[in-house]
Amino acid sequence: MTTTNPNQPNRGTLRGTIAAAATSFLLGAQVAQAQAPGIGESNKSIVQSAFDEWAAGTGSPYDLLADNATWTITGNSLASKTYGSREAFISEVIRPFNARMRVGLKPTVRNLYAEGDTVIVFFDARGTARDGQPYVNTYAWFLDLRDGKITNAFAFFDSIAFNDLWQRVSVQTTGQ
Repeated sequence: MTTTNPNQPNRGTLRGTIAAAATSFLLGAQVAQAQAPGIGESNKSIVQSAFDEWAAGTGSPYDLLADNATWTITGNSLASKTYGSREAFISEVIRPFNARMRVGLKPTVRNLYAEGDTVIVFFDARGTARDGQPYVNTYAWFLDLRDGKITNAFAFFDSIAFNDLWQRVSVQTTGQ
């Protein structure tokens, strides 16, 4: 004779609930993919083109930033925080970074992933600082796009390498 413990859920009911939840999740994912199969690929293509132009020295992924885009640098770098607009991010991070460089960054994309509005770019970038030392870092950017523009971004990178450059090389102020 089997007795049931009122404090323990019925295993058959629990298995059924888990199976139903998993099936619902998978069906929801399939429906989402079926509704917009081209959005992810389109966004991936837009970001890939921007990185190709950046590598060729003819453009930049920052050209894709919407005016009201937020860009969050995660972690503990000297630049880690959320920037509330394109101009805030460009003026507080990108311009001062570029002013520290003799030869600007050139990216090498390792992988690009896309799912709906989000594109993840995993890449290495290297350049030469004004003091002649190389700057090399690996990045992962999570980009949300809407109508071909980046509206929200989260950036991950080696903050030790970034902080070293940021502290070692002053911003060049002559000739700008």
